[in-house]
Parts: sequence; C-alpha cells; structure tokens
Amino acid sequence: MTIPRLAAEDLPAEIAALLRPRVERLGYLGEFFRCAAHQPAALASFMAFTEDLKRALPDRLTETVALTVSTLLENPYERHQHEGLCLKLGFDQDWIRAVEALEPARAELSEAESRVQALALAVVRRHGKDTTAELDASVALIGYAQAIAALMLVGRYVTHALMVNALDLAPPVESPLTRG
Repeated sequence: MTIPRLAAEDLPAEIAALLRPRVERLGYLGEFFRCAAHQPAALASFMAFTEDLKRALPDRLTETVALTVSTLLENPYERHQHEGLCLKLGFDQDWIRAVEALEPARAELSEAESRVQALALAVVRRHGKDTTAELDASVALIGYAQAIAALMLVGRYVTHALMVNALDLAPPVESPLTRG
C-alpha cells in the first residue's frame, strides 16, 4: 500500500504554516513533506532540528554534509535541491562536483570541508563504528561543537535519504548541473 500524499489544503494548520515560506520560495509542496505530514509533530521537530544544525555550521560545511550523504545514499531528491542551494549561496559548480566525487582529498575542498566529508563518509559507510580517527581530525580543526553538529547533520540526511528511498520519491527538480 502506498502512503497517501497530502494536498496543501489537507495539511495540519501548524505544518502548513511552517511550510508556507518554503513552498512560496520553491513554488511547490514537495512529496517528502506531503508524506511526512502524516506525522505533524515529528515533521515539525525534524524541520527545527535541520534549522538548528544549519545555524551551528558554516554553509560550506552544511552543504558538504548534505551533498556527501545525498550522493552516497543515492538520494537525488535532496542532492538536486542542495546543488541549487549551493549555486544560490555562490558556490561554483566545480566545488559541488568535487564534493559529489566523494574524494575528501580533492584540491577544491578546504581542509575543514575535507575532514568533515571524510567523517561523514566514514560514519555512513561504517555505520558509525571505528570512526575515531575521522572524528578526532574534525574536532582538531573545527572544534567539539561543530563536529557534533556535523555528526547530527549526517544523521538528519541519512534519515531523509532512507525515507525518500523507501517511499520511492522522484526528485521534484532536475539537477542544476545538468541543465543546458
């Protein structure tokens, strides 16, 4: 059985209010939210969790985690949206492609971006086990608070990828990197 997609007018009032700025900015209500709104309190917490973590890290580190996890877990739904966001933030296509290559030692990445990507890759690939070296390297460069934010952000993007993949959601937008 498929999860019914809620229409905008069927969303609980508190979720509709939370999503309104995003829907107005993007011009559509994404399928992820149309499904996840069946659990309005959890969706509201997920959105607050995301925003709290985005405030805890510089944009380039946030986007490094988002692109890394969405690429590694084959989640084009999220990857395409973050590619577009990166371009809006002024990050160039070469940097986006470097992150998506999943090779932390690439010259296009700063030392902090490389360490955070290495941490994200290790956590996802090894299910969080035996990642002390990558975590310590991140902490040494960006500090405890930002390293914890990066770890929590990995978990956030893993959650999104698993849900999107389980729901078999198609990306709402194409990759801005493939547009003519």
